[in-house]
Amino acid sequence: MQKNDPYEALRFREFNIFILMRFALVFAWTMQFIVIEWQVYTITKDPWSLAMIGLIEFIPAFVMAPFAGHIVDQREKRNLLATCIAAFSLISLGLFLLTWPEVVKNLSKQTVLYGIYALVFFGGFLRSFFGPTIFSLIALIVPKKAYPNAATWSSSTWQMASVLGPAFAGFSIHWFGVHWTLCFVFGLVLFSLLIIFQIPKKPILNPKIGEPVIQSLIEGAKFVFKTKAILGALTLDMIAVLFGGAIALLPIFAQDILEVGSEGFGVLRAAPAVGAFITMLTTAYIPISKNAGMKLLTAIFGFGVCIIVFGLSSIFWISVVALFFSGVTDGVSMVIRQTILQLKTPDNMRGRVASVNSMFVGSSNELGAFESGLTAKLMGTVTAVVFGGTMTLITVITTGIALPSFRKLDLRKDIEDHQNEQ
Repeated sequence: MQKNDPYEALRFREFNIFILMRFALVFAWTMQFIVIEWQVYTITKDPWSLAMIGLIEFIPAFVMAPFAGHIVDQREKRNLLATCIAAFSLISLGLFLLTWPEVVKNLSKQTVLYGIYALVFFGGFLRSFFGPTIFSLIALIVPKKAYPNAATWSSSTWQMASVLGPAFAGFSIHWFGVHWTLCFVFGLVLFSLLIIFQIPKKPILNPKIGEPVIQSLIEGAKFVFKTKAILGALTLDMIAVLFGGAIALLPIFAQDILEVGSEGFGVLRAAPAVGAFITMLTTAYIPISKNAGMKLLTAIFGFGVCIIVFGLSSIFWISVVALFFSGVTDGVSMVIRQTILQLKTPDNMRGRVASVNSMFVGSSNELGAFESGLTAKLMGTVTAVVFGGTMTLITVITTGIALPSFRKLDLRKDIEDHQNEQ
């Protein structure tokens, strides 16, 4: 096996442009979501309203995901991503206008709330295209031997933006208010739209252009379900995200339980992303391909423990530490999952496989937010978080016992094959 180069993917100019674009986009997206959560809970003071945010975004994202994957595999990736970013800018502009003081004073709280929900719904529809397009574009701007390293740096960029975005959103709400924070979000989206055109258009590698939609979707689903490494990783992570969705309840913890305000909310929201980012930087130097299956199971088990500790804590710094280590464990999970997907997915099927990933994992973030809000309404906030963490532990133990082949998953040979494929 060739010596590991932690900066391999960064030696390609187009990849550097790509991660700059992704940083700006994710920074804007996470900021916007935090502001929406804060504004909605401020208006309603009801956990159910936070559940509705997750459900409203989940429905269009989940329903559209398989069709988005088909479209991505049939289209040129750079221009498709630019179109998605342009549409996202309209959502950001809409939220900016909807929170304009001169507009808000002439509208009822219900009208503002329903307007936010409508834009969130449109965002869910749009998000179904982002994941498959970005996943497919990465494979077109770096050689195959750099796929694992590119997956690590791309995920690290996502996490860095997820660290800074929520933290800055919390402080920005305190310093400038919701309205001008959303103005900054809009500016970031326009910036990402400008720099994406620095990447040239890419060839379409799918030999079945014009393939009927149903046939295309069936082929993609068959591939995922017969590739046990992909299916196992996606299923395990989906359950963890679904039941470990304590993040959606952070406005309640910040305002009512820990009583730390918008600044503390920003710190709480950023803590898991800080942990995940540190983990991902570490894995660029110390690959975790050996015994990947067992490491993934251990990481998600640790994630469940951290969620339980967070739910039971009434002390701010303990809550921050618990969320930090939930991010550390989640970072390990994300790197392993993304590496599995990049190594085991053929070029002509990347859009469809990434769409399945978004249905399993990406959309489960929103469904997890709904589950957390619903259980918080029924059980109480603390009980709901502890319940979610416990379900995560049960799922990991069950998976480890039921799928011994997944426990033995090792990615070193796959990585070596890609390094030699030039």
